[in-house]
Amino acid sequence: MRRALCIISGGMDSAVAASIAKSEGYEIVGLHFDYHQRTMLKERECFDKICDDLGVVDRIVINADFIASVGGNSLTDKSIEIPKNSLNDKELPNTYVAFRNGIFISIGASVAQVRNCEAIYMGLVEADSSGYPDCRLEFLKAMNRAVNLGTGCEFVFKAPLIGLSKSQIVSKAYELGVNLANTWSCYESGDAACGECDSCLLRLKGFRDSGKIDPIEYKKIKFKD
Repeated sequence: MRRALCIISGGMDSAVAASIAKSEGYEIVGLHFDYHQRTMLKERECFDKICDDLGVVDRIVINADFIASVGGNSLTDKSIEIPKNSLNDKELPNTYVAFRNGIFISIGASVAQVRNCEAIYMGLVEADSSGYPDCRLEFLKAMNRAVNLGTGCEFVFKAPLIGLSKSQIVSKAYELGVNLANTWSCYESGDAACGECDSCLLRLKGFRDSGKIDPIEYKKIKFKD
């Protein structure tokens, strides 16, 4: 059977992307990164639940705590306040972890080469996101070329959600039977989602616009259109 490496953060987008990989006939290798983010334990828990749901046996968790050492973002540095209700702000938010997806893709390519995978799936979203530069299709295509040059492989990078809105992603999750109760999006809290950070706001907007109810618990449900 063809194998695909799926980078699974524990969030909704990566869970749906991995489910798409399975629906397309791939045996999944699940890859997760711990980088001392605020919700690291919750995200790891969700990664395992997502893998359980998909029947993923081959799971790898990489310690990437050097990302926290680099700093410069509010996900790993608790002295920096996570912005609330700022979804429509035009500036790049401090939740951007510098070149995080580039790092994950580079390490993922190494794992994929060793595991004999032919495709690498990611839950990148460009159309309805916080505007991170490493979530763009142009970036993904460039990384695909660079990785293939550097490995001698012919990996196919797949980000099946990159052009979708959050509401379309929620609808796709229901179509595929993804258990969204086993996913986590909040940047700040691992017990009940804050409901005010950009990631919570995008998730809540996706559920609202798709006519669905989010199964996870929130401390607040408040967002701007």
